[in-house]
Amino acid sequence: MQDNKMLNYIKDVLKNIPTGWLSLTTHRLDIYNEELAKVQFLEQFEILFNENNYELPALSELPTAFDYIRLGHPLSCILEWGIANLNNLESNNVISFSSKTVPILAVLRKNLLDNKNTRIIYSGELPDFFDVEILRDIYGYKFDLKHVEKEEQVSVFNGSTVFISEQDDICNFDLNSNIDFFINVHAHLGSVLLVNGEQNENYVSEIQHVRRRETIAMTPANALAALKFLVEKSSFDNKDSHVETNKTRVLDSIADVTGTNTKALVGSSGLSIQYAILMGLIHDALEKHKGKDIKIIVPPNCYGGTNDQARRVATCIDNVEVLDLPVDGGKDMVQSIDMVLDKIAIEDAIPYIIAEIPTNPRVEVPDLIKLKEVLSAPRKTKNGEIAIDPVFILDQTFCPNVHFLGEDDILSTIKTISFASGSKFPSGGLCTAGYCVANKKSEALMEKIEMHLKLCDNEATDFQMEILAKQLPSMKQRIHDAYKNTREFVNFINDTLPEAKINFVSEALASKGFTPSVFSLDLPTKGHTAEEKESYKRALNHKLIHLMITEIPNESKYCVSYGQLKGCYWTIPATSTQGTTKEGDKDYIARVALSPNMDLELHKKVFLDFVGNI
Repeated sequence: MQDNKMLNYIKDVLKNIPTGWLSLTTHRLDIYNEELAKVQFLEQFEILFNENNYELPALSELPTAFDYIRLGHPLSCILEWGIANLNNLESNNVISFSSKTVPILAVLRKNLLDNKNTRIIYSGELPDFFDVEILRDIYGYKFDLKHVEKEEQVSVFNGSTVFISEQDDICNFDLNSNIDFFINVHAHLGSVLLVNGEQNENYVSEIQHVRRRETIAMTPANALAALKFLVEKSSFDNKDSHVETNKTRVLDSIADVTGTNTKALVGSSGLSIQYAILMGLIHDALEKHKGKDIKIIVPPNCYGGTNDQARRVATCIDNVEVLDLPVDGGKDMVQSIDMVLDKIAIEDAIPYIIAEIPTNPRVEVPDLIKLKEVLSAPRKTKNGEIAIDPVFILDQTFCPNVHFLGEDDILSTIKTISFASGSKFPSGGLCTAGYCVANKKSEALMEKIEMHLKLCDNEATDFQMEILAKQLPSMKQRIHDAYKNTREFVNFINDTLPEAKINFVSEALASKGFTPSVFSLDLPTKGHTAEEKESYKRALNHKLIHLMITEIPNESKYCVSYGQLKGCYWTIPATSTQGTTKEGDKDYIARVALSPNMDLELHKKVFLDFVGNI
């Protein structure tokens, strides 16, 4: 009876879902509490359930489930809540994925670090995506593999037992006390992992963190399809006949915007692409340079997902280490790269450099000619042998339209792979997909990168490709228009509050094509001591952001987003994108991102009011 009540309630909710639940990649952070995240959303959702309230206004006021939709969102949370209730479990114990592989990898990762045995059991055929040799040889995961006809045949095991089942009814689980983790896999929707037993609850946060850093949650569109199957048993209709056409359009657009003619790869998110790049390069190094150490060189204050993911990879593979690359706030990227490459050459190790151009959040661009010289400079090992060339992994999210990799472009002679978060300008904030592309010099590396993108089942979904096919053709114009708004707002702030320090590209850099629409703002401060000055500035940051989002609620958002179709986004990197960054490397400044479609004059007026009240 209770199950029927719950299923009927979900059915009613699906008739009234707010449009943002399906169409946004980021949410209002004024109704978001990071520490409570999914818990707070479901707590208030359950109150509505108990009141049988499924009206649109009530659903619209539910707190944000996660800050980024790729980590989880209202529809994935409701799907997990529904499945958990049907199995008398806490909703935390059910975790949905867009990927069919990564939930398995999440358990294997934790057991590798805990030195615990893993047994993977499957019925039917072993899923095509599961490459046993690569998972053992490259990822370093250890596991036994066993086939059974039915779940009842699973015996007791000293370690973790993972049961994989490919089925249309992705929401149906038949629990067995000898199975620790059930993973239901659907050919088109993704997968759902169920954590069984109190003894395994310490896996939940670790598995969610894998979803946060190496993949994405089941997408809103697919979560909606799974929910409809749950409540109506309606079959999934994979009727899109434009999949190949959309893919061709997306790849053509990427070639146009990057100035390349090599094959691009499109993943479910920017971090999905980045994970494939890292694992593909490590795979290549382990084959070609057996026994040599691998160094991943990362700016310590760059986007937290990039930083954290690199360190997580290094934690799992013995000969991989992360080195810091100071690039921002007075540190010169070129000098830092020169020094770190000299050190790595002497050690005869393999250098992989990840860097953002422009940098985040200080929006700095290095001297590109000197950067090319440093990356291509011949180096020798301590034994006098020629050192291994670096691979430059370039995050172009802030300026995806700048040509670095074409045959006559600045980095054409350096092994370079460029990637961008598609949730920003490529899709205008309508999906999370990301892409990467190589120059001719590093084209051969893309085979391994594609292999790992497919192994992790992290390729972009058909619906994500459809969105990119529609949005990418207008990207260059949107970048141009958003830059114009940003330059005008920056000039206005310079005039009205000249004591503030603004980090933004110069007019000279803009004339070379670097036209980001984000800037960072160091507000003027007061106080007798360094602590007092810092405290005052941080409070002023919050005052400014609060004023903007309350005075212009339809446009100004407290959110880390960038490249959206409309509005203006405000954040403090130290408390958002730099969440996993070491405290000393965090930036307690305001970061502002403007779009091509916004009321700039109103933003100027509110900023002027702010200045008048300092």
